Amino acid sequence: MSRGIDALLKLGEVAITNRYARKFLLNSVEKRIYEDLIEKNPDDRPLKVQEDKWMLGKALLHSVERGFNKGLISKEAAKGLLQVFIGNVFFGGFYKRRKFIENHGFKPPMFITISPTKACNLKCIGCYANADPTTLSKLPYEVFDSIIKDAKKSWGANFFVISGGEPLMYKDSGKTLLDILKKHSDCYFLMYTNGTLIDEKMAKSLTSVGNITPAISVEGFKEETDARRGKGVYDKILTAMENLRNYGVPFGISVTVTKDNVKRVVDEEFIDFYFDKQGATYGWYFHYMPIGRDYTLDLLPEPEDRVNLLKEEWKLVKKKNIFLVDFWNSGTASDGCISAARGGGYFYIDWDGNICPCVFVPYYLDNIIELYKKGKKLDDAIQSKLFKRIRKWQSEYGYEKPGKEVGNWFRQCPIRDHYGVMHEILTETKAKANDPSGESALKDDKYKKGLIAYGEAIDKLTKEMWKKDYLS
Repeated sequence: MSRGIDALLKLGEVAITNRYARKFLLNSVEKRIYEDLIEKNPDDRPLKVQEDKWMLGKALLHSVERGFNKGLISKEAAKGLLQVFIGNVFFGGFYKRRKFIENHGFKPPMFITISPTKACNLKCIGCYANADPTTLSKLPYEVFDSIIKDAKKSWGANFFVISGGEPLMYKDSGKTLLDILKKHSDCYFLMYTNGTLIDEKMAKSLTSVGNITPAISVEGFKEETDARRGKGVYDKILTAMENLRNYGVPFGISVTVTKDNVKRVVDEEFIDFYFDKQGATYGWYFHYMPIGRDYTLDLLPEPEDRVNLLKEEWKLVKKKNIFLVDFWNSGTASDGCISAARGGGYFYIDWDGNICPCVFVPYYLDNIIELYKKGKKLDDAIQSKLFKRIRKWQSEYGYEKPGKEVGNWFRQCPIRDHYGVMHEILTETKAKANDPSGESALKDDKYKKGLIAYGEAIDKLTKEMWKKDYLS
């Protein structure tokens, strides 16, 4: 690791309590991101693609700085952000991955999303996981722990996303998610949660470990949130946010975008309420994906609304300097689809140990519990026929193409925007569904035709914009 990076990491220790050192550190990181993305551009990406990444990286740093300046980040959380996230994940991870590439000849995945439990205290409309309070499925604690150790050893991974079910309901062998956080203090965790279990005691526990940030699910304001998640949930969410502010835990929002709230979630009243008044540091937007409970194409945002959402999201990022990422509309910031353990991407392990390409591609060939019993590792799982087929499509669509030949990254999701391709891959590899709803969807001809038509409509609306604004 270079002396300059070593100096920055040592500065991180001072920056935890020193505002001027912190500002210098964040400015230095911002400068380094600009140099790597814009000036060096080692992967020969279209310049506008690199500018999108730069804009979001800058916005994240400014969002973190705002949290510090408003007194919303505790000393423990500051250590997690500056030393673990910026140190181990951002800089340390960069050098670990580079060493891996030198040794193995390809980029490793950057993170794993793990759902340790399917149990949830809510029963939301259209839940992708089909979770509810009666579900018992969960990962054995020793397997949960082994996945993280395996990823750290194999790829130098120090960042993990925790989903569910409701992660705060996880318990096995007397251990909870907090035990994982404490044991792996060199890692940083992003947790998707409904927020209803974050009372004062839980907020205090989260700040004490310091290496986690909760992304709380919201659908809009009270009317939209309670309509999908249940009466009284919105008020519990606001209480959770208050508890997190009081104990200095940085948090964000997670929004499921449907045809019903697509305009609401980008109006300035919504953004100002959650980012300014409630103190959210970031926002993740996930368009409703027709999988899981009572899946239906009727909840999808209309193609025209999705394209308008794309434009409004980038306006907000620029105007308000906030970190706002859309899993579908921010494809330029991620070089397209990141699933199936793509280099710099991720994959998903569910509550039963099934290893899926993506949270929204609930199909698998391998199971991590069974692999560990056979003495195998995650490295073996990501070389499955299913994962390789998806990565081949990603590469041919744009990930490994020269800048001027990159496919339309406004239409970058294989299961949503190229469903015909994904259906063929799932069928030919004989992938298994992790839930009966996934099996039904795969056999549903009307569903198949509807999603293929949806992807074609998105392409028609965005193709010229992609060519003009990004490839010209």
